[in-house]
Amino acid sequence: MAESGPSPVDGDAAPSSSSSSSSSSQLPSHCPRRWERLRLAGGPWARALALLAALGLLYFLRGPLRLRDNLAAVTIFLSTLTPKFYVALTGTSSLISGLIFIFEWWYFRKYGTSFIEQVSVSHLRPLIGGAENTNSPQATFSATSGENETSRQSLSECKVWRNPLNLFRGAEYSRYTWVTGKEPLTYYDMNLSAQDHQTFFTCETDSVRPSDAVMQKAWRERNPQARIKAAYQALELNNDCATAYVLLAEEEATTIVDAEKYFKQALKAGETIYRKSQHCSSQSPQHEAQFRRDTNVLVYVKRRLAMCARKLGRIKEAVKMMRDLMKEFPLLSVLNIHENLLESLLELQAYADVQAVLAKYDDISLPKSAAICYTAALLKARAVSDRFSPETASRRGLSTAEINAVEAIHRAVEFNPHVPKYLLEMKSLVLPPEHILKRGDSEAVAYAFFHLQHWKRIEGALNLLHCTWEGTFRMIPYPLEKGHLFYPYPSCTETADRELLPTFHDVSVYPQKELPFFIHFTAGLCSFTAMLALLTHQFPELMVIFAKAVSIDSTYLMYLYDMQKPPLEHYKLIQNNGHLKT
Repeated sequence: MAESGPSPVDGDAAPSSSSSSSSSSQLPSHCPRRWERLRLAGGPWARALALLAALGLLYFLRGPLRLRDNLAAVTIFLSTLTPKFYVALTGTSSLISGLIFIFEWWYFRKYGTSFIEQVSVSHLRPLIGGAENTNSPQATFSATSGENETSRQSLSECKVWRNPLNLFRGAEYSRYTWVTGKEPLTYYDMNLSAQDHQTFFTCETDSVRPSDAVMQKAWRERNPQARIKAAYQALELNNDCATAYVLLAEEEATTIVDAEKYFKQALKAGETIYRKSQHCSSQSPQHEAQFRRDTNVLVYVKRRLAMCARKLGRIKEAVKMMRDLMKEFPLLSVLNIHENLLESLLELQAYADVQAVLAKYDDISLPKSAAICYTAALLKARAVSDRFSPETASRRGLSTAEINAVEAIHRAVEFNPHVPKYLLEMKSLVLPPEHILKRGDSEAVAYAFFHLQHWKRIEGALNLLHCTWEGTFRMIPYPLEKGHLFYPYPSCTETADRELLPTFHDVSVYPQKELPFFIHFTAGLCSFTAMLALLTHQFPELMVIFAKAVSIDSTYLMYLYDMQKPPLEHYKLIQNNGHLKT
């Protein structure tokens, strides 16, 4: 997510530190601006200036701190130590630095940032630099507008979408858990689904009907068994409760056949309720809300029935149901039913029909998806992939059809750069989540899970992808700052994907993050101390001599300082006498 910070503020409205506000107020009117600019300006020269100030302070305080005496005591102490002490010291230092390095590496792999850097920025920086003062009206307005703009961009770039091809919880996700003992869905993903169910399957008038009131509570339950029990209670109150059959089909049915039976019962009840509410929809706003709810239930049931037919091998029947659904409810394109249709048509190898669907939905006014971009690339690759050879192409150049195929692959990779690793089986797949983030790793998992077989079916398609997909990154050297055919790649995808995908999945990150400075520092420190420990263990006498030589050098430097001290004091005394005489 390419965040936009607060708008620029003039020098008159520059924010000031709360720690220096009192002292700044005592200065002349022209001083605060320059002081704040100097204090807030960061850079290498500022750090160097601070270092020189610290060294100067240490030099002037050398007398009260008795640095020379303390250094001489340390030198005497080091000269009397045995080789065993040096072995223990270097070994302990190597162990501690190694543990710090391992923890830093683990924290970076898990959270994508350095622990030491995060602690420094979060806790130490406010203590050193203070908090910014936003009392100025211009600064407050600027910060507020910047935060609002950032939040708007965050919402647009990190919007989570319902997975059009999401699996069944009881018949597929639960079976995976029974076999592997792993949970394929995260709490965040299931919570989003619960919110979707409450939005699609409930309305304000549910409290009037006892069965719908029970289902309204059922969709809010966290325990699956409690939801199933509530669905049966709703059916006891009303045998034609369509949403109760939907819940049982999704969560209690352990096979696709059982789920299809429940959905057929839901379809029968849903069509009856839909016809009744359709006649009463114009009577009041409450009736209109109930009609929208019944429409959502009917569309959901028909779509899931088409998906059941697809999973059971009745693909032509599934294609017909999807086409009829899109004709009956053309305004519900936001549900992305065309992506279900694309996958079914690819299974039928009806590539002309796939091209017709793409011509309708691969439009600039609609939000793109990996399914649309990569299916378009697959169709263009199909025309040349069986005859494509890297050696021949490098010798004679690319033909027009091959250029079109390569450009389509580059377009798809720019939209979602995570997909090729799954299609080329460079990364292992997991069950797709119920929600996806467009252009993120979750969308790549969902696409590859269903479409990998279609790429394998076309001879040479994966070979063409393997030879050309990395060329996309030469076209967009700064993916977070500018794009080629799409907007710059959002930087928020990693955080959102980690919440959507299970913990045992290695989330794909783009662009690859550089290792933080503190990982390099701790690695170098660990290597240096380990080398010292090894040398001290192998050559203890030699290392003791080296340590004593270092202590002798420090003693010699102190001796030279003592030799120069009397002339300096004599010079200062003469100067003072001269001032007194004048």
